[in-house]
Amino acid sequence: MKQSLQLRLGQQLAMTPQLQQAIRLLQLSTLELHMEVQQALDSNMMLETAEEDLSDAAEIEIVEPLDVPAELDVDSQWDDIYDSVPGAPVGEASTDFEGLQGAAETLSNHLYWQLGLARFSDRDRVIAAAIIDSIDDDGYLTAGLEELRDGLANTLEELEEDEMAAVLRQVQNFDPVGVAARDLRECLLIQLRLLDEDTPWRDEAIQLVDIALDALGSKDFNQLMRTLGLTREELHAALLLVQRMNPRPGAVSHPAPAEYVIPDVVVSKRKSRWVVELNPEAMPRVRVNPTYASFVRRADNSPDNASMRNHLQEARWFIKSLQSRAETLLRVAQCIVQRQEDFFEYGEESMKAMVLHDVAEAVDMHESTISRVTTQKYMLTPRGLYEFKYFFSSHVGTEGGGEVSSTAIRALLKKLIAAENPTKPLSDNKLASILKEQGINVARRTVAKYRESMSIPSSSDRKQLI
Repeated sequence: MKQSLQLRLGQQLAMTPQLQQAIRLLQLSTLELHMEVQQALDSNMMLETAEEDLSDAAEIEIVEPLDVPAELDVDSQWDDIYDSVPGAPVGEASTDFEGLQGAAETLSNHLYWQLGLARFSDRDRVIAAAIIDSIDDDGYLTAGLEELRDGLANTLEELEEDEMAAVLRQVQNFDPVGVAARDLRECLLIQLRLLDEDTPWRDEAIQLVDIALDALGSKDFNQLMRTLGLTREELHAALLLVQRMNPRPGAVSHPAPAEYVIPDVVVSKRKSRWVVELNPEAMPRVRVNPTYASFVRRADNSPDNASMRNHLQEARWFIKSLQSRAETLLRVAQCIVQRQEDFFEYGEESMKAMVLHDVAEAVDMHESTISRVTTQKYMLTPRGLYEFKYFFSSHVGTEGGGEVSSTAIRALLKKLIAAENPTKPLSDNKLASILKEQGINVARRTVAKYRESMSIPSSSDRKQLI
């Protein structure tokens, strides 16, 4: 086979290192961005925190005395040119930040602390520890007494189930009230029986939970009145007392850690116009250190001078990427506010249907860029704090040929359900009919899907006695 040389022309899309860095910064949340900036400050001698506003971007150009390239080749890498890459992967930054949060007390630790204060024999203490280890996060005992006894057979001799039941009753007196119950019925009964005996309707509530919990779950009020021999008003009073009990007592002892959100932009109304501004507290303020930049000599090719040149160029690109991120955020936020102006004026029911393509076309960007911008970015408005993605929703057609946002439909459903007769709640079919009368074509299954997405129970579960 004869060898030959051939010349082929082709095109391919490749991202420069600067573009890769800009995209990576764009998808970071505010907290992740601040950690990324801090790591860049720690690793790059040319970067420093700027006390004044970053709008004075000319300062960066003044302190640069070198003929450094404006762009890197698309096939080049940071490690091929510079000593270090500022920052770290997003996952590591998030892990480090979460590690700074104080550890919250767990339900198990809280119960063990009470066990240490209680007067138990050594034998009972072993049994109580086994019970505590079998309690889930909601406060329920997940293992039966027979199963626990089998697990302790090698540790304790002649262990009877009655002995374990006695220890269980003592653990059930621990805080929070209702802990270590084996089912919902036992959990509610523990809480009710610990109430003062002179508590109004206490006995009726205990009777209601003890013998008629299934009927209570199905809200068969007529059967409940016949079974308990109570009038409608008496049954209603007993129900109110039962509803005051906590069906998940363990959740009170270990609440989820607080998550703080810093808005990226602030929306306000000025002279009948909605104005969008970047939140200065969320935007990092960094600049090139003019003192260190002045140490760089143009004709010096020593290793130290080359390292400073590299750090200076890294700093320039990093600041440029930060500025690009801020400009992109502002453009996308302004477009969202402009398209959803009716929402800011009148509320959720006036939300317009909008998808990523609509904003991408308006700001002349790719949909993937809009997706990165709107993820974990927040907007502070007079109506509350919203993630950018909140303003995007699918649409449903109207009889007039228009479109209605799914967010607006959810708001209408919530309004209709809030105004319904609690003794005769609206079914999904009825809700769909009411929406159709308003010109919105929504199927019953769609209404059920929207209702479930808002954690609203079905009509049978919403039914009340009075």
